Amino acid sequence: MQKSNNYIITSAVACILACVGEFVSIFVLGEYYPGYNQMRDTMSSLGASVSPVSDIISTWWIIMGVLMIFFGTGFNKAFHEKGKFARIAALLIIFYGLGEGIGSGAFKADHIADEPTILAIIHDIVGGIGVTAILIFPMIMQKVIDKNERPGFYRMSKIFFITGILTIFLFLFRYSSDENNFLAVYKGFWQRMFMLNTYIYLTTIAIITIKKAKYKIDIAK
Repeated sequence: MQKSNNYIITSAVACILACVGEFVSIFVLGEYYPGYNQMRDTMSSLGASVSPVSDIISTWWIIMGVLMIFFGTGFNKAFHEKGKFARIAALLIIFYGLGEGIGSGAFKADHIADEPTILAIIHDIVGGIGVTAILIFPMIMQKVIDKNERPGFYRMSKIFFITGILTIFLFLFRYSSDENNFLAVYKGFWQRMFMLNTYIYLTTIAIITIKKAKYKIDIAK
């Protein structure tokens, strides 16, 4: 029991490190890419082969993915009594780690003559799978931690679901044919708002998971 709860706590801490590390890496490494604009440029362009920080950020994304997968396994242990909904939630976390983390790091978003390469297409596909998983996640979490247990968190899940849908919708304007479209120009901003929304939510869940495991440790003494 002690060993299992320690595993859960460690995995939740890994999630928090991944969330904080993602923000730090994007904004710090962006400073080493001449001409890179956090508000206008996507995060994927930091990992493209032409980027001077390509290898560093790609390595970090793989590490971030591993940390998220680790958290997914710990989350499942922490909420195993919730049955299938806990397993689904854990899988969504793992898919996010595989897609937005490992997949984004392994497949660079390279373009030749403004056309995406095969690697870039794969990058977008696996990243899309990860994004879809984390968009669905708050709705599943309402089944794992229901309204009677934590009414505040239940409402928070709804808010983060709506905000996630809204920010990713605005980010998709990057495909607009009008290059002067305000929403398309500031695609980097919308992407970072989506990222902020996601990581605040995941960090909150990680903290809840830590408290749950610590409570089990305390009552076992």
